[in-house]
Amino acid sequence: MPKIKFTIITLFEEALRPYLEASMMWKAAEKGLAEFEFVNLRDFGLGPHKSVDDTPYGGGDGMLLRCEPVFAAIESVKEKDPSAKVILPTPAGHLWTQNYAKKLAKIGESTAPAHYIILCPHYEGYDERILKLVDHKISLGHYVLTGGELPALIIIDSVVRLVPGVLGGETSAEIESFSDNENELIEFPQYTKPADFRGDKVPEILLSGHHQKVDEWRKAHTKKALD
Repeated sequence: MPKIKFTIITLFEEALRPYLEASMMWKAAEKGLAEFEFVNLRDFGLGPHKSVDDTPYGGGDGMLLRCEPVFAAIESVKEKDPSAKVILPTPAGHLWTQNYAKKLAKIGESTAPAHYIILCPHYEGYDERILKLVDHKISLGHYVLTGGELPALIIIDSVVRLVPGVLGGETSAEIESFSDNENELIEFPQYTKPADFRGDKVPEILLSGHHQKVDEWRKAHTKKALD
């Protein structure tokens, strides 16, 4: 039984599959730690052309996602799993942070597997009434993208990698950037071989084998996130 599941409602499944079927996301699915499912919004479109959008009341440029296909698509998923929570990437949402990712990954909780439905908006936006179905409105920052597929991938990646067993090391997700909840710290500088690259040398303390002093050096060199 997967520990976490994402059902992605999208018009462009082909934009999502290559990433989710590669690297760590593929490994997470292979291990049974994550599951990715796709729902084509067009399947719930209206009329002979399977329309999912229309012009906004009051005038204005662009098209908005209509209520009917979106409600039908989400309800088709919830019929199978009423506990699934709906995520909407939107500039008007809560800022996406490492703490929010931990919240969705249910770190430290012994609960049933989480199931999230991500609606990928397109065009100029969506009918406001769609928000009645949304549990998590999420913004990646103060900018606008052409669709919700990229935000969906970022949300999925940052949550799935926190699921125990996905990353190689047991503490990999604990010591990385932004793991300090209060100060939003970026992790300390790290180095690997060679110890001397074109005269640029690794700090001697890291080669000493003195674990306490190494920890002290790392704490002293941990940086704060930029605004």
